[in-house]
Amino acid sequence: MSVKTGEKAPVFTLFSSDKEQIALENYRGKNVVLLFFPMAFTGVCTTELCTMRDDISNYNNLNAQILAASVDSPFALDKFKKEQQLNFPLLSDFNKEVSRMYGALYEEFVMGLRGVSKRSAFVIDKEGVVRYAEVLESAGDLPDFGAIKQTLSQLN
Repeated sequence: MSVKTGEKAPVFTLFSSDKEQIALENYRGKNVVLLFFPMAFTGVCTTELCTMRDDISNYNNLNAQILAASVDSPFALDKFKKEQQLNFPLLSDFNKEVSRMYGALYEEFVMGLRGVSKRSAFVIDKEGVVRYAEVLESAGDLPDFGAIKQTLSQLN
């Protein structure tokens, strides 16, 4: 069951690639773009996160904080973040709890891997309400960046 537009975003605290605890509640008063991605160091995930990296000024202008989560360990995410020079927190949902809460978890992915985050995008407003929700079934698809930015511009 995935989170729907208009619902309160499930709150969470996860460790980041910097080994710091990041709570969704820390960003009250700011819009949040919460991305789930299947796996670090894979082609489409790298494309997606580098697209966000290269467009960070637009998100900053829209008063939005980007958070990206996968089931990778904080240690793998740290290496990935440094390698790709990503300029926003990468969160480790190693225990798969947050991906599951948001309805963004493959029970079975490729090569028999179980419990991998589905590529998903959520826009959460300053009060913690979901204003945009997109959970993609195909890991080869990218989120609709235009729709994400349009949602953010309507919130400001």
